[in-house]
Amino acid sequence: MELISIGEAARRLDLNASALRYYEERGLVRPAARHSGKRMYGQAELRRLALVALMQRLGVRLDTAAAVMDESGEQWRSMVRDQIVELEALIERAQGARKFLSEALTCPADHPTSECPHLVGVLDRLFTGGTFEELAEEHVGDQDNAVR
Repeated sequence: MELISIGEAARRLDLNASALRYYEERGLVRPAARHSGKRMYGQAELRRLALVALMQRLGVRLDTAAAVMDESGEQWRSMVRDQIVELEALIERAQGARKFLSEALTCPADHPTSECPHLVGVLDRLFTGGTFEELAEEHVGDQDNAVR
């Protein structure tokens, strides 16, 4: 494969050229060459850029992408496991939020923070010492039970 310019690489990956320059600053990729001052990328660099772009779109940290590309097998696997744990926690929070908001939508009141018994109960529990984590766990648990 011949070398392609930073602009063409950005176009092919649906990124801004500034993102590619940022990835270079972070040490995630280096141009294969420079022609007339322009960064030029070959297939190996494009693969690295594609992995970084994919990870970014999935919400994976750049440090994890860097580890996958450059660290030993056990090091990058450890970082990926840590990232999976973080993603599982995020998914749990998002499921709790979805359940909570879905329940809020079922309240016919115009002012749910004062007129919806369920929402008022949740808010009162927070005010009297309940934690966000406890409520989120209950909402995810309720959702799991409803599916079963």
